[in-house]
Amino acid sequence: MAGSTVSLKLLIDTKDNRVLFAETGKDFVDFLFNILRLPVSTVISLLTKNSMIGCLGNLYESVENLGETYMQPNQNKDYVLKPKVFANSANQSTLLLSNDDSTTPKMYRCQYSRHFTDIRGTTCPCSYQMVTDVQYVVGKVAAQGSSGSSEGGFVKGVVTYMVMDDLTVTPMSTISSMTLLNKFNVKDVGALQEKVVNLGMPEGVKILKASLQCNTVLTSVFLQNEKSEINED
Repeated sequence: MAGSTVSLKLLIDTKDNRVLFAETGKDFVDFLFNILRLPVSTVISLLTKNSMIGCLGNLYESVENLGETYMQPNQNKDYVLKPKVFANSANQSTLLLSNDDSTTPKMYRCQYSRHFTDIRGTTCPCSYQMVTDVQYVVGKVAAQGSSGSSEGGFVKGVVTYMVMDDLTVTPMSTISSMTLLNKFNVKDVGALQEKVVNLGMPEGVKILKASLQCNTVLTSVFLQNEKSEINED
């Protein structure tokens, strides 16, 4: 994703104060798809444990409070609480991640076998410790002729995408937008308004939180209507 912000065009029904859908390019869609790749611990740390629904916040706090003496010698709490999202030049979206959250994984092997691990000091099946560094090479599909692509991400950038208020993603088309207006029983076309918004990390975190709590994500984040607004801590 280029830069730290993404722009998208919202179609708003001002009469009912709701976002019908967003018209956007591949950057926003890649961001949404990358949400599915976030480790649970990363999601909790982004949202703060006190705002989590259910018991995951309690589980996170339990690990925080657990003394280091109870951890295995080759483990530490950061491995659970602050897992590294392995950097991938083809797919990685950094909108929700700082430079400290994304990294190239470190691998280790023993000098007598081909087994490898991501935890230095692990005992190899051949009984030796795995402490020898192995260089990790980030994979990238090479372009093949005119059909290849080097733009990265998950989806192609040759089309415009429609993202619904409930984050359903489809390719944009005139027919699909007209069908959507009929589906939502929009009678007054004059009440429709287009609005271009920018999405940075604060909005990205709000979308992440809203996606776990409601089906009106875009409305909650960008219109802040009182009925569906996601309260900030």
